[in-house]
Amino acid sequence: MIEWELKGRELATCNCDSGCPCQFNSLPTNGSCCAIVGIAVDAGRFGDVPLNGLRAVFVGSWPGAIHQGNGRAMLVIDPQSTAAQREALLKIFAGEETEPGATIFNVFATVIDEIAPPIFAPVRLDIDIERRRGRIEVDNLIEVSAGPILNPVTGAEHRARIDMPNGFEYRIAEVGRGKGKVAGPLSFGYDGSHAHFCRLHMSHRGVLA
Repeated sequence: MIEWELKGRELATCNCDSGCPCQFNSLPTNGSCCAIVGIAVDAGRFGDVPLNGLRAVFVGSWPGAIHQGNGRAMLVIDPQSTAAQREALLKIFAGEETEPGATIFNVFATVIDEIAPPIFAPVRLDIDIERRRGRIEVDNLIEVSAGPILNPVTGAEHRARIDMPNGFEYRIAEVGRGKGKVAGPLSFGYDGSHAHFCRLHMSHRGVLA
């Protein structure tokens, strides 16, 4: 197994209510699941291949709950990456070179039946975890914006976090609300639904403290 590790930031959005039932082993809000996830790798390596500064977007769609399978997915990687870096990210996001069940990528690989060819296009990411604000943009393909939950009476920003001591994606995530749309091999959209902002630190063995 090739040893790898990455540190970075993530903005994840989906079509469920804020909080996302998946985080609590519950069924999707509307019966199905679709998600857009932007990842900025601040530092990392895959064997001897450096991953610093890479950006990618994962898009997934399931007709029911994620654990029921039959998912479709695609991955967008910034073209500034080298051929070796692209191959490394594709392996990590496909759940390869990873202990079984150790990362969200490895788990998702077991419930995705169709993967579109990777797309190499400029990825613009803005992820501010503390302020709970962010954007994901890929020209003519993906557009996501997210911000904090607002109190319905006062309009004040509301803060809520998810703590996952044994999670396979993160340890702590700030929760917000977002909207997103995607075209191409997968096409869908949502508005006013779940978003979370988190720091990623994982390896072939799983999430690291």
